[in-house]
Amino acid sequence: MTLTELRYIVTLSQERHFGRAAERCFVSQPTLSVAVKKLEEELGIALFERSKSTVQVTPMGERIIGQATRVLEQANVIKELASEGKDQLSSPLRIGAIYTIGPYLFPHLVPELAKTAPQMPLYIEEGLTGDLRRKLRSGELDVIIVALPFTEPDVLTKVIYEEPFEVILPKGHPWLAEKEINKEWLADERLLLLGEGHCFRDQILEACPALDARVNNPNNGLMAEGGSLETIRHMVASGLGITVLPRSATGLNYYEEGMIDSRPFTSPQPSRSVAIAWRASFPRPKAIDALTSAINPASLHLDKSGTETQQSTEQTASSPTV
Repeated sequence: MTLTELRYIVTLSQERHFGRAAERCFVSQPTLSVAVKKLEEELGIALFERSKSTVQVTPMGERIIGQATRVLEQANVIKELASEGKDQLSSPLRIGAIYTIGPYLFPHLVPELAKTAPQMPLYIEEGLTGDLRRKLRSGELDVIIVALPFTEPDVLTKVIYEEPFEVILPKGHPWLAEKEINKEWLADERLLLLGEGHCFRDQILEACPALDARVNNPNNGLMAEGGSLETIRHMVASGLGITVLPRSATGLNYYEEGMIDSRPFTSPQPSRSVAIAWRASFPRPKAIDALTSAINPASLHLDKSGTETQQSTEQTASSPTV
């Protein structure tokens, strides 16, 4: 049994497809298939049920793959500990952020980190919360930037800023005469939202419960289409409806004056807490400190917070996906 074989079965359990798993592991499909079969023969049990169209994990396979995931995490810790005595700001830092944060934070964050830690290479990517969570656990990412709530065993989180939501309105909309918007008014408008699977969409629906009935009604006139905040903002500028965006994503300066404008909500304003999350075993605290210091909420016109928590191993790993 090797770490490579354990990585194969963990990846296959995630992809449920030999071809995609092999691609992620940078090997050919026959190589991965033979290695998985060899491990099953060594253990004397079937880890997967195979058919022409699907790959399913067996009940015993679930338990073994869970343990394999923990073994891979600890193996990665060994590599990290081996470099602990070196300069903590000279090794690459792999950062992930959810789609509704990354495009607006990274352009400010990356130059600041280049100033404070010029010898530390950066690898950045964007993704859904669930994907970033998995990569954080497996060691593919060192730290992720997400919206709370985010609970995961043996993971530290630190709130870096609070971000209010604002209503984005097209030219000529009657609400432009208002200084503040009551969130209950949204139920009567043609509201543009992200599609299902994005936690920002869920946060808007949670802030305005009256929208739930419209979302579940296929003839409600509510457009829940748009794969990104940028697309939705452009749709508002085209007069297709209104939307709600986090303050950092309002992007009013991208348009001709008066094409779109924003209005805050009445108090209490809907908002989100943005936090960084990293494994408690990550042996480079100076890199985390450098990252935290480089995030300047003032550049996003936001307020900064600094609450740090550690998730108990008894907590569940469930949270809304982004």
